Amino acid sequence: MHSVKASENTRFNVDPIAGVEYFHDIDFVGDGIRAHRLDVIAPRPPTGTAAAGPTAADAGAPRALPVYVYFHGGGWTSGDKASLTKYCASQAEGGMVVVNVNYRKAPRFQMAHVLADANAALAWVRQNIAGYGGDASRIVLGGDSAGGQIAALVTAASFRPELAQHHGLTPAVPASDFKGLVQHCSVVDFSVFFDKGFVLSLNFIRMLLPGRRTGAGQLDSLRRGAGFLSPIEWLDSRFPPVFVTTSERDFFYAANMNFIARLREHSVPVDSLIYDWDNSNTEHTWQQNFRYPESQEVYRRLHAFVRKVA
Repeated sequence: MHSVKASENTRFNVDPIAGVEYFHDIDFVGDGIRAHRLDVIAPRPPTGTAAAGPTAADAGAPRALPVYVYFHGGGWTSGDKASLTKYCASQAEGGMVVVNVNYRKAPRFQMAHVLADANAALAWVRQNIAGYGGDASRIVLGGDSAGGQIAALVTAASFRPELAQHHGLTPAVPASDFKGLVQHCSVVDFSVFFDKGFVLSLNFIRMLLPGRRTGAGQLDSLRRGAGFLSPIEWLDSRFPPVFVTTSERDFFYAANMNFIARLREHSVPVDSLIYDWDNSNTEHTWQQNFRYPESQEVYRRLHAFVRKVA
């Protein structure tokens, strides 16, 4: 697995983007573990203005930019921010300060721990991002696959007290500061796990919940628990605008289409980019691979989305 990840990191990050500044492995909790590190990637300021970094809020710094906070995927059990470096730099090129976040993983840790880490990263952003040229009152959350679920659930918890309380969260960012949400092949509707023949096991749900829900008579308990993991169950008209990218080749295609329909039922603005089966480059989380023209189209649309909402 390590060699696969190393190869992925190299493949996705070849020819680094030079027009941005990189601040790697910032400890946003203070305990020294890699799961609590984040990267900040910021556009390089024009010549003659203050450089990005912890002192960039001084006189001479350009106007603060929207902040795009990103959570990597990996089925809650794997993945690392390192493989998303070029993806995040591509978004910084589009005129935003990007924060690329790690978090603790299942099965050792459950969803409450993951969300606590996401919330701690947002607390760090709120306190520190001005020093990197970002505006903490204009945040767009994003993620792919499991990371998209984390971003969507944190967004929902910011205005749904019952959800926040269930996971033991005191939201670090007020709902009004979340200006948008980006979803790449995200796990936004957990009901699909219960569909007959679905490609992924219910064990993905079990490992995210405290306690064991196995054996006869436990399916109803598992469904109830899944409801607190499933962003689609917590939508209402207060949700910020959403940009969804998916394809018919994505095994969460139906979940994403359900999510889009539910957002529209609540009159939430939705922008979407959906590819059909004929686009062979659009397997699950293809957006990470910058080589694909379909990924470049995602980036163009994402830049336009952030400019519009933030």
